[in-house]
Amino acid sequence: MTNVGTARRVVIAPDSFKGTFAASEVIAAVAGPLREAGYEVDGVPLADGGEGTAEALLTGLGGEPIAAEAHDPLGRPVRSWYALLGDGKTAVVETAAASGLGLVAEAERDPERASTHGTGELIATAARRAATILVGVGGSATTDGGRGAVEAIAAAGGLGDARIVCLCDVRIPWELAAPEFAPQKGADPDAVGRLSARLSAYAPELPRDPTGVPMTGAAGGLAGGLWAACGAELVDGARFIADRVDLGARLRGAVAVVTGEGRLDATTLEGKTVSEVARRAALAGIPLHAVVGHDASGSAERRALGLASVREASTKQEIARAAAAIARELAGPVQRAPGPGR
Repeated sequence: MTNVGTARRVVIAPDSFKGTFAASEVIAAVAGPLREAGYEVDGVPLADGGEGTAEALLTGLGGEPIAAEAHDPLGRPVRSWYALLGDGKTAVVETAAASGLGLVAEAERDPERASTHGTGELIATAARRAATILVGVGGSATTDGGRGAVEAIAAAGGLGDARIVCLCDVRIPWELAAPEFAPQKGADPDAVGRLSARLSAYAPELPRDPTGVPMTGAAGGLAGGLWAACGAELVDGARFIADRVDLGARLRGAVAVVTGEGRLDATTLEGKTVSEVARRAALAGIPLHAVVGHDASGSAERRALGLASVREASTKQEIARAAAAIARELAGPVQRAPGPGR
């Protein structure tokens, strides 16, 4: 294969493939074929507040994982963890590490019982070492409005001088948390109705009302509960992480960027990692290629994202084959990045 020279750099910036591959594994699988084709590779794991948030920030900013005890969504003791970043002042708590859907077997899923108490325990533990706690609120098994987390923080004596920043992967408000996402957590239509009523009743009990506020519905209302009771700041997780790992600077001078996630669909446009990479690729004027576990997007989504290509890959071998195809495509006529269509 013709060597194109290391002056041609490709940025690999995927999210994790939820429940399958960490972002770092995706990067490794994509990097090999690109290097063989003569491209310089710059790999940067990304996330949007869901699983992989701590990995992305640890890789970009340094630090270490810290073991911690907590309880899972059904109240069982679980060996968990949080991350302390390299500045020694910032901690990262993934909701999925204590209150995640992956901690509950499918037959055990009970969204009316599931609690964020364990996430609150991790936040309280992290607050003893960090001034800022970044809470990635994706991947939860819960729809409790953060009641469990708020109670756990209070039982631990509060946050002291620490502050919380919730990294949100969706923009839905409090009142849509149950109908939008509880079915994925095991709720039938009747349970969705009860969960919605419970959140509606809980909102006026909080120091400020999360109803109607964007992002308060993230993680079954956990973001809203932390916002209302603990003064948490709610931010777009994908944008926050991309900023912290300096994605914009990495893209400057690159010939292309390869991104990916477990599933590409209409929700990708609602603040997911791929949409943030697409926005920045368009600003940089470089083509964007996507490798995804499952492609459920339509032509409208692909146009909106400005994708030069999208390829499905559910194993590391398939990811590598997709990367080899991208390398061949890049070696063809010079590409111009399509507009983002929005």
